Amino acid sequence: MRSLARGGLLASAAEALVTYPGTVRDGVRWWSPRLWTAHLLALVCTGVAVGMGVWQYDAWQVRRAAEQRDLTTAEPVAIESLLGPDDPFPGQDVGRPVSVAGTWLPEGTVLVSGREDDAGHEGYWVVTPLTVGGPTDPAVPVVRGWVPDADSGAAAAVPQGTAEVVGWIQPPEGTGATDDDPDDDVFPQLRVADLVQRVDQDLYAGFVVLREPEAGLEPATLDQLPSVDTFTALRNLLYAIEWWVFAGFAAFLWWRYVRDVTNPDAPEDAAGAAPDDDHVASAP
Repeated sequence: MRSLARGGLLASAAEALVTYPGTVRDGVRWWSPRLWTAHLLALVCTGVAVGMGVWQYDAWQVRRAAEQRDLTTAEPVAIESLLGPDDPFPGQDVGRPVSVAGTWLPEGTVLVSGREDDAGHEGYWVVTPLTVGGPTDPAVPVVRGWVPDADSGAAAAVPQGTAEVVGWIQPPEGTGATDDDPDDDVFPQLRVADLVQRVDQDLYAGFVVLREPEAGLEPATLDQLPSVDTFTALRNLLYAIEWWVFAGFAAFLWWRYVRDVTNPDAPEDAAGAAPDDDHVASAP
């Protein structure tokens, strides 16, 4: 009888361990001093990782905003200070006002179709190259203004001599539009590669839209404003995501450790410790 009673008492104790894990067994709670170091370490690691992620995300936004800024109202600068005749177009300066002083090349005058004025009426850009410096120096295409009709007198008039102009710099176009009549003076897009065949000078990799149109012409509008490339500051964004993933991982490790300490796998322990009733009953 004593053996049977002793066995029943042990079984009750084992059942209590299963029913109230972490209480009778070790008395550890999540607020116990034993876990304060783990809490502090998790708080520091998670806080630092989240803060670093926010910092990288802010850097991503700042860099993209810098490329998206509108430069059309900035003070004009000499075009030579932005690019040379053999330089690629500076994407960060799209729309910046530039000044150009040189000699008109009237033989290079062309029209660019499919252009709209401020009211949305379709017409043509009137484009004439202007050398940057002397008559034989490289030139930049200049959009002198807009006309509604390709046969208008304003479109036929070409400038002569020297000039000093101010306008917004734009990158060369490349929409892929085909020219139905390569022999006329009307282009579907303003491509430097098409215009360079009409003049003897080299051309800059871009064109200028005059702020004030030439006499007899209406103002041209900007087709392109500063845009943000898809991959601008992408590394900063990926760093931000990496830091946030690390913060989540640190929080998970903290939760897993605290759970294991305060709520150990009691069923497995109890299964190994609980006596077999049949075995206890048969004990001498």
